[in-house]
Amino acid sequence: MASNDGQGFRDPRIAGISSAIRVIPDFPKPGILFQDITTLLLDTKAFRDTVDLFVERYKDKNISVVAGIEARGFIFGPPIALAIGAKFVPMRKPKKLPGKVISEEYSLEYGKDVMEMHVGAVQPGERALVVDDLIATGGTLAAAIRLLERVGVHVVECACVIELPELKGRERLGERPLFVLVSSD
Repeated sequence: MASNDGQGFRDPRIAGISSAIRVIPDFPKPGILFQDITTLLLDTKAFRDTVDLFVERYKDKNISVVAGIEARGFIFGPPIALAIGAKFVPMRKPKKLPGKVISEEYSLEYGKDVMEMHVGAVQPGERALVVDDLIATGGTLAAAIRLLERVGVHVVECACVIELPELKGRERLGERPLFVLVSSD
C-alpha cells in the first residue's frame, strides 16, 4: 500500500501512517472511498512520522517555498516549511485572500474552479515544494504548478500523503516529480 523511495526501500513508519488513515465508504457520495486524514491527525506518532518523512526528504533540496493547497495542505505545509527553513505560501480558493492575487483556473470532474495566491508571495527563481494531503485526478496540483511557474518559480516536487493511482493524477503533473507516502491501491 505504501510508496517507497524508488529503490525498493520501504520506511517502517509508512505502515503506521497508512493504518492511521480511516477509509469511509460512500462519502461524500455512493461509490467513493473517502481517505480521511483526521484520524491520522489524532495519532500523534503517525502525524509526527508523516511530517518527519517529508522533512527528511526535503531538508537538503534548497527549497525556499512550501506552497500548501487549501485546506489540508495547510496542515502539513507549515511544519515542513518551518523545519526546512522555507516560507509557507497558502494556495487558496477564490476570495479568501485579502489584497492583490494571481489566479489560475482549472477543471474539475464537473465544472471549473480557481486557485489564488498573493501577488509578491514568491519571487522568480525561488524553488518550491507543493504540498497537499491527497492526489486524485491531479487538477489541483497541476493548477498550483502552473500558478507558481507563471511567476518564475521552479517547482522541485509535489508531495502528498495519499495517492489514488486509479485516477491517474500523476499524469497531469507532466515532468514534475511526485512523492507520496501511501497509495490506495
